[in-house]
Amino acid sequence: MPGPAAGTPSTATTTEVVCLGESMVTFLPSRPGRLADVPSFGRGIGGAESNVACALAAAGHRAAWVGRVGADGFGDHLVGAIAAYGVDTSAVRRDPDRPTGIYFRTATDRATDTHEVAYYRAGSAASAMSPHNVPYEKLFAGRVLHLSGITAALSADCLALLHDLTAPRPDRPLISFDVNHRPGLWRGSEAGPGVLLDLARRSDLVFVGEDEAEEAWGLTGAEAIRAALPEPAVLVIKRGADGATVFSRPGSGPGAPADAADARDAADVRDAADAGERTDTVTDVPALRVDVVAPVGAGDAFAAGFLSATLRDLPVRERVRHGHLMAAAVLTVPGDLTDPPPRDRADRLAALDDDAWGRLRLGPGWTGDDQEVRTT
Repeated sequence: MPGPAAGTPSTATTTEVVCLGESMVTFLPSRPGRLADVPSFGRGIGGAESNVACALAAAGHRAAWVGRVGADGFGDHLVGAIAAYGVDTSAVRRDPDRPTGIYFRTATDRATDTHEVAYYRAGSAASAMSPHNVPYEKLFAGRVLHLSGITAALSADCLALLHDLTAPRPDRPLISFDVNHRPGLWRGSEAGPGVLLDLARRSDLVFVGEDEAEEAWGLTGAEAIRAALPEPAVLVIKRGADGATVFSRPGSGPGAPADAADARDAADVRDAADAGERTDTVTDVPALRVDVVAPVGAGDAFAAGFLSATLRDLPVRERVRHGHLMAAAVLTVPGDLTDPPPRDRADRLAALDDDAWGRLRLGPGWTGDDQEVRTT
């Protein structure tokens, strides 16, 4: 089975998080309206995993993105744009036979019936990723490997890759998995979204929305989701405007499993979970009030904020609050990516008492150094 050779020196001192997945060139409308009516589009980048890598790099972390793009101009643009955020793109592979994926979207809220997305990703370079053509030595080089369910839906080879990467092994980093259920990607697939449940159960840190858990697996409520996912040491259930609920166990930071002893501890946790003996701490954290400009990219930003605070070994409540703050930064700009708030400002806000946190209201420009944060 592919993977790094036994005894390969770790490069975790130079890489904190490695993100694997498809990134695409995004065409953003020049004004609201149907795709049929929009006269022109601006070019950007999009991709859940590369978004997380870019946000982490912008927040001062050492992040890498691994993927495949075509040997074309769009591939050149993607690699250059992602690298410009400070992300290590040295392990990105170029495919001479398959194109880089692209997509167009409208400017309206993706939660409404008027939102349109037109994907041109079938047969893309990224869909050809498999256990045989990605650099495992790079994927396992960081403290955290971040994956998403989008990759699993791209092809049978991509699903095999994620299944292999989430397999128990003593040399794997902490596996972070964002379910990211996209119903349209599973249409016509021999597999189905049920495989996302299996991948989540094999991961250490899982992000899932209440709504997507219900749509993909028929699960309603945080307790039912945790019952179906007993194995992850940290389970983050996103509840939209109501905030997030986290089920966590001690020793759930990115330092484990880093050696044989930690691997045994992780195996003990999985065995206890199988036996129904887990001991969870449940943390509920309200969402922020945000003056939303565009509701795109918030889930990726939340994951990046949570991972950033996890790498810094902050308490679970602060991890969630950093996720909310990073999401608020993206929600108050038109695109999928933006500069996060300065770390010292984010730390001050994340440390507020519950009353002060509840009175925050964030709008466009709030991350700027000279901007005051509003309270009500």
